[in-house]
Amino acid sequence: MPFYFKNFPTIKYDLKKNNRNELVKNIMLRYKITQIIKRNSLNYFNYAVEDGARADIVSDILYDRPDLDWLLYLVNNVFDTYYDWSLSYTNLMNYIKSKYGSVPTAQGTVHEYRKIINEQSVLFDGTIIPKKTLKIDLNTFNSISIVSKESISKYDYEVELNDEKANIKYIDPTQLSRVLNQIEDVLT
Repeated sequence: MPFYFKNFPTIKYDLKKNNRNELVKNIMLRYKITQIIKRNSLNYFNYAVEDGARADIVSDILYDRPDLDWLLYLVNNVFDTYYDWSLSYTNLMNYIKSKYGSVPTAQGTVHEYRKIINEQSVLFDGTIIPKKTLKIDLNTFNSISIVSKESISKYDYEVELNDEKANIKYIDPTQLSRVLNQIEDVLT
């Protein structure tokens, strides 16, 4: 990610609130760049990040350029490159241990209750219809059939969140030069 801010303009700003302006990168341009990328009629593709793969590795796979990791962060609204990006299994377990005390504690603590609207299914053409659930309270949970409900542990919840972060979008590589040119125009 060191290349992301490279071309950002510098501005004078009283960073330490001591009435002395310093030259700093204008990071507020991130919003404008994000809007340019999202409003363009670009083709986005889905990609499943493998366990432990950093954004620079994924960028190298997708674009043959590891220095475009920042573009993956931008497209996927990643602000914290550690916790907003998919964690490796080992790092996820360490995170769960630090947050809940231990993995067994996280596995034994209910995070939420859900009513199952429909189970995952596959259509005749191979289209996958994902499982759909609705978050419910404990009273509702206790009043519905056992086949229509599930409780989600803190552990399962954290794993679900991490799995969602592993499913990213990326810009069609054939559109890459156009996007980079537009971003450069904003920065110059």
